[in-house]
Amino acid sequence: MKIVYCITRSDTIGGAHIHVADMASWMISQGNEALVVLSGDGPYCDFLTYKGIPYETCKHLTRPIHFFKDLFACFELRSKIKKLRPDIISLHSSKAGILGRFASSGLGVPVLFTAHGWSFTEGVPEKKARLFKILERFSARFANLIITVSEFDRLLGLHYGIGSEEKLVAIHNGMPDINDKARPEQTDGPVQIIMVARLDEQKDHQTLIKALSLINHLNWSLVLVGDGPKENQIKGQAKKNDFSDRIQFLGLRTDVGKLLSQANIFVLITNWEGFPRSILEAMRAGLPVIASNVGGVSEAVQEGETGYLVPKGNAEVLAERISRLISSPEERSQMGRAGRMRFQDNFLFERMAEQTFQLYQNLIKKK
Repeated sequence: MKIVYCITRSDTIGGAHIHVADMASWMISQGNEALVVLSGDGPYCDFLTYKGIPYETCKHLTRPIHFFKDLFACFELRSKIKKLRPDIISLHSSKAGILGRFASSGLGVPVLFTAHGWSFTEGVPEKKARLFKILERFSARFANLIITVSEFDRLLGLHYGIGSEEKLVAIHNGMPDINDKARPEQTDGPVQIIMVARLDEQKDHQTLIKALSLINHLNWSLVLVGDGPKENQIKGQAKKNDFSDRIQFLGLRTDVGKLLSQANIFVLITNWEGFPRSILEAMRAGLPVIASNVGGVSEAVQEGETGYLVPKGNAEVLAERISRLISSPEERSQMGRAGRMRFQDNFLFERMAEQTFQLYQNLIKKK
């Protein structure tokens, strides 16, 4: 089987990027062919090279909406699909997902689109959400199947008329397991809080900083992993609250597993989500998770058992939950162990990969 994966950006490495790389690697390990089509020549291209995954770039494929560039990108994608002659096309991210569906129309190749969180989900700015509802409704007809990474997103898609019951399939994200020795260790120093997230409009670092200002008297430190346009704004907010020296901005990293193993509490404070892989990474590392209750987050985090779900934008509740875990090493350990067990029982990569591969095979049989 030959599969072409398509994703929009190469200038960053987010959850969808890791998903594509993991699936492509797994396909190759199973004796299949896999190739990634994307834009630019950013760090994700280096990551694919490191993983031994072949890729091709599209000159006109960009993230911002631009009529003429998008039209050229559509023709460019169609040309690549004709040249590569795949058995399956797997599309990821909104822009590549929409253009890729148009580009593959009429070529006789089965098309899957994976929605890593809808671009019209709750919390997305209203103007953007309205546009993407229209685009997703129209382009859904050009996909054989649409995979959502949470049941929340599958139901949301159905609610807004994005495909049918038969076309929308929910498959939770999964991740490869790690060595059993990679676990967080308690220390005598500050309780280390970590958040792995891009510094952009989707994530809500501002509420996290506000919550920490309410518990500035406690012994904590914060590690922020990720890059993005809001870095200076967040640094300015931390400086205003007089605890810049307690926060590390590490930027884009490829050793997230190691960083998690050195932390005590994982947080993901955000405005909208699909089904965050970063939460699964934290559960895999045995960390208690505090996360905004948006999207499919509650399908991973069990309230009061593996962590806490907090209302979006509520700094006071967030501060109380962080304070509780800072003050209780026993609760941190108990929740971390429960999260680790939940990860092993429900979110291993092999389960996700095999479910997805079965969809590939079914589509080829129907071709």
